[in-house]
Amino acid sequence: MLAPEYRRLLAVLEGEPGREGVRAKDLAARLGLELVPAKIEGVRVRAKRLVARGWLAEQRPGLFTLRHPTR
Repeated sequence: MLAPEYRRLLAVLEGEPGREGVRAKDLAARLGLELVPAKIEGVRVRAKRLVARGWLAEQRPGLFTLRHPTR
């Protein structure tokens, strides 16, 4: 079971079909966070953790996508 902030991040990416990836800054904006370095870095760290756990993929550095997109 994922914590709520991780589930919110996954939900944002589920709404991005066909994209090559989303940057942490864009994820932070879609999550309604203030676009300051600390908030953006927090999103980046969560996304990297989800990559390490197999939930997300990072095709190119800094571009996050779902590992297995849902249809």
